[in-house]
Amino acid sequence: MTKPANSLPTIGLIAGSGLLPILVADGIRATGARVACIGLRDQHDPSLPDHCDEFTRAGVLQLGKWIRIMRRWGIHDAVMVGRVAKARMYEPLRLLRQLPDLRVALLYYRRLRFDRRSHVLLGAVADELKRSGVHLIDSTSFITDQLASAGVMGRIAPTASQRRDLDFAWPILQQVANLGVGQAIAVRECDVIAVEAMEGTDAMIDRCTTLCRTGGWTLLKTAHETHDMRADVPTIGIPTLERMKRAGGSVLALGVGRVIMLEKPKVIEAADRLGIALVGV
Repeated sequence: MTKPANSLPTIGLIAGSGLLPILVADGIRATGARVACIGLRDQHDPSLPDHCDEFTRAGVLQLGKWIRIMRRWGIHDAVMVGRVAKARMYEPLRLLRQLPDLRVALLYYRRLRFDRRSHVLLGAVADELKRSGVHLIDSTSFITDQLASAGVMGRIAPTASQRRDLDFAWPILQQVANLGVGQAIAVRECDVIAVEAMEGTDAMIDRCTTLCRTGGWTLLKTAHETHDMRADVPTIGIPTLERMKRAGGSVLALGVGRVIMLEKPKVIEAADRLGIALVGV
């Protein structure tokens, strides 16, 4: 979808899956800027083009094509948000459309052969974009209203026992996050029930169902102190709360300004409805 260009500033958007790219696109337009979006093929939400002024698609591993498109659009600043469902890249027939281009192949050989951690990958992509005149900016710049805020965010406050769990567990979570292990832990009565690693928060929550059958546990989630906010920012939404409820969770504590709450007012309403205390730390 292409709309007539005008004199307004234009921000690039490289979009994976989920609601977050739509919220970012709306946030960019709310500032008066235009949105020129590259939707990652087989990943982005079908409604995303309706929220953009320019829109085209490119493969996940086609960095060279991203750069050519943004040069054509005259993009100097861009945001990269949204999940990339790797399994979809390898579905039959879709592999041919996702093959890496020469720029990605060279980037892999030079920088990523022996270390493909998320922050290393992001840094390599950001550097490659910068060399081509595109500056990758903080992915939360246009959605600050969607970030966790300090204190109790809903009507339900933690009990004295749950606050003890928060005081006990928050320093532990910070160390776990800073070590690059994961972004979340679950605790009950000052006992660590589960620690998130590669499996992600959802799978960790599911493990708590069997590890703490009595329920009443607290989930804490944040990014490490030097987390690169240009991508892979910790995110929760209503499904996170619903999953917690099924697994027996009672409190969700989030790092202030470090965790995105997708459609924050609706998340707070859901927490109240489900009886979960929602706290920014």
